[in-house]
Amino acid sequence: MQSDPLSMTFSALADPTRRAILARLTLGETSVKELSEPFDITPPAITKHLKVLESAGLITRGRKAQWRPCTLDAGPLREISDWVEQYRRHWEQSLDRLDAYLQQVQTSQAQQDAKTDESST
Repeated sequence: MQSDPLSMTFSALADPTRRAILARLTLGETSVKELSEPFDITPPAITKHLKVLESAGLITRGRKAQWRPCTLDAGPLREISDWVEQYRRHWEQSLDRLDAYLQQVQTSQAQQDAKTDESST
């Protein structure tokens, strides 16, 4: 089992059912029963998904009498966002360099075209 938080978060997000559960929790706290309604899976399977999300720190589960509310904890998603940000900056810099190169090529081509037009007249 992965031990670092980032790996646990990515692993939890790898499953579409868990992503759908998180999407539902963005609307607010809800019960396990309400979370399971849109899925055609067994209650134990939902419980397993919730345990994975809880282990990754993406949700918290409480107990209020007979009600078992689940709440989104978006903290680990911030860590993913921060991790991805470094790569976004890399790609932006690479694309900026490509843009500068293409502009240089276009300028050079325009200058060559202008010289060709001048020599043909």
